[in-house]
Amino acid sequence: MAFDLLVIGSGPGGYVAAIRGAQLGMKVGIVEKAELGGVCLNWGCIPTKALLKSAQVFSYINHASDYGIEVKDASADFGAVVKRSRDVANGMSKGIQFLMKKNKIEIHTGFGKLVGKGKVEVDNDGKKTIVEAKNIILATGARERELPNLKIDKKKVVGYHEAMVLPKLPKSMVIVGSGAIGSEFAYFYNAMGTEVTLVEYLPNIVPAEDVDVSKALEKEFKKQGINVMTNSSVEKVDTSGTGCKVSIKTSKGMEEMNVDIILSAVGVQTNLEGIGLEMMGVKTEKGKVVVDDYYQTNVPGVYAIGDIVAGPALAHVASAEGIICVEQIAGHNPEPLDYGNIPGCTYCSPEIASVGMTEAKAKEAGHELKIGKFPFSASGKASAAGAKEGFVKVIFDAKYGEFLGAHMIGMNVTEMIAEVVVARKLETTGHEIIKSVHPHPTMSEAVMEAAAAAYDEVIHL
Repeated sequence: MAFDLLVIGSGPGGYVAAIRGAQLGMKVGIVEKAELGGVCLNWGCIPTKALLKSAQVFSYINHASDYGIEVKDASADFGAVVKRSRDVANGMSKGIQFLMKKNKIEIHTGFGKLVGKGKVEVDNDGKKTIVEAKNIILATGARERELPNLKIDKKKVVGYHEAMVLPKLPKSMVIVGSGAIGSEFAYFYNAMGTEVTLVEYLPNIVPAEDVDVSKALEKEFKKQGINVMTNSSVEKVDTSGTGCKVSIKTSKGMEEMNVDIILSAVGVQTNLEGIGLEMMGVKTEKGKVVVDDYYQTNVPGVYAIGDIVAGPALAHVASAEGIICVEQIAGHNPEPLDYGNIPGCTYCSPEIASVGMTEAKAKEAGHELKIGKFPFSASGKASAAGAKEGFVKVIFDAKYGEFLGAHMIGMNVTEMIAEVVVARKLETTGHEIIKSVHPHPTMSEAVMEAAAAAYDEVIHL
């Protein structure tokens, strides 16, 4: 049965592309070898947020006296925390099944592989079928990357997949890599009671963020009891004993420690193996599929989106790419994605959210800057909530007023960053932000106050 559109992979890029295709009147099929929703819904974005919420609630209980409330003998049931996370993920995956049925999208279970023009072989445990389609979108995603000296054995050296379903709470853990995955798990396990050491090769944790945010998070992590080691690398791991003996190279020399578990959180690598790229002559470069602005590969009728193409490996990016790709196929001539206006979020506590240029990148680009910073210690809502740590930092071009970037750390900032994304999309200036009345008391007032600080008009500092 021939389809107008066949999508290989049902993550946030693939299933969104499939639904948009159905909305535009296409006959759509989707190929998935595992659970609908991909890594994001089943082993990434969603279940990790459920784990983090449990950790946040436990942290609140442990600090209940700060709010005038006494709680005695509080404890965390680690197994129940993990089960809740899995239940949330399973519920979301069932939601995708409903959306597939609602939009009359045909699901083909198995591993999808390009085998000819408009043809995909679906291998379901050895049973192979050929599915034909006018247009094929590759959305096969990515998996955890391994370091040569840090092989994942799924028992003592684990990746994010195993870290979400450990059979019991470890007493101690080394986390290698302090990006979003590493920092979120560092917060989670520390809050649950594990002794956590976070190892980062670069000078600052969450190294993609503005340096002010990186330093602020490191300070908060240390206050929470996390051992943060920057300019450091894991050189050797011995798992022959009951736990793990870890040799860490630091600026002061070698340091050894014994821990129960090592979590490797050093990024992801694309799933390109075995999907027929070479046979079809699909061009790749540096482990990514080469595409144009509308995600067409060099092979007519074959497209690629999400983690397997250049750009941030983020769920919301994959979804946006999928929609643009399908709308172009349908002849709608959509606007290409602006990769300079993609928000990034890290959901530890305090949260991190950012969009646009960091201060360093803006200076490198030759901009003369106006920078405003508003600390949550001056926010009435933050004080009332007991969450005074963090700040909002905004960056404007001094000559033209262009909103170059925003960098936030604090409670609920992942919900606040969308204001800046929309403002930048609409080419809003700093003065327009200042004159847009924000509700009081809210955390979001800090965006207005930070903009005012950039132009020496701030009221509450």
